[in-house]
Amino acid sequence: MKIIVDSIGGDKGPREIVKGCVDAVNELGVEIIIVGKEDDIRKELSNYSFPKAAIDILNATEEISNEDDPTLAIRRKKDSSMVVGMKALTEGYGDGLVSTGNTGALLAGGLFIVKRIQGIERAALATVYPTKTGISFILDVGANVDCKPEYLKQFAMMGSIYSEKVLGINSPKVGLANIGVEKGKGNALVREAYDLLKDANLNFFGNVEVRDIPEGLVDVIICDGFVGNVILKLTEGMAISMFSTLKEEFTKSFKSKVGALMLKSQLKSFKDRLDYREYGGAPLLGIKQPVVKAHGSSDAFAIKNAIRQTKTFIEKDVIKIIENEINIEK
Repeated sequence: MKIIVDSIGGDKGPREIVKGCVDAVNELGVEIIIVGKEDDIRKELSNYSFPKAAIDILNATEEISNEDDPTLAIRRKKDSSMVVGMKALTEGYGDGLVSTGNTGALLAGGLFIVKRIQGIERAALATVYPTKTGISFILDVGANVDCKPEYLKQFAMMGSIYSEKVLGINSPKVGLANIGVEKGKGNALVREAYDLLKDANLNFFGNVEVRDIPEGLVDVIICDGFVGNVILKLTEGMAISMFSTLKEEFTKSFKSKVGALMLKSQLKSFKDRLDYREYGGAPLLGIKQPVVKAHGSSDAFAIKNAIRQTKTFIEKDVIKIIENEINIEK
């Protein structure tokens, strides 16, 4: 198995990405193609020991920045690491791709270069959401801010397959994010989507109020990209604020510092449960080959886990299962 990794676009530069690739090769038994500036990659690789035949380099000199228009950048920056990596994926040089780069550009590249699975109307960006009971899988989190009910049904189908095959959740419960649990709640989109999900071949739980998502009532949360992105960013902001406040409280006095020391292991465990690095990246579901978006600030540990996630994505043949389910729906 060979996984393509885009080394340009992350906040930490190629250093952490290259280290994550080396760790993945040594620990996961995969082969890697690192795409980016060859001289920079070779310099970083010289710091590590690994099976030399397991890592190849594909030179690319351009970068798609966060300021670039995503669609224009994909069309014009032909020598960007993202475009070069995606073309290599479609030409069969690798089995999946990981990138920390511009999310919008990755979505555009997924649609224009890798292309959608036949029958899938919209690709969705999905991510793991830590909950009280473990994790949930939420989609869409930003690819489609305006949706039709049929899109949400397809998101539910893809999310259910991914949760079962990659996250290891048996018969995942699917919930529809809403402002109330009653069937008639919400706007026209979610009311119509409710009926489609209820009649689909899914373990449909029903509506889930957003305040209950952290409780882990369901395994898969379905929503449009606008709502999903708001949920994700609000949660992220709340977590940052909460840890900042806790730090202030625990450093106020000698007594509070002693208390913090006594709770150190519990606090670390709690923080680890909320750490995005533990979960890898966000898969782009609905396109013809596995593509995973890693967080822009990913360190080597996060990159290794994104590669681990992509490896499972490939091994479980998720793309083929989605294609088969779409054909059944037809």
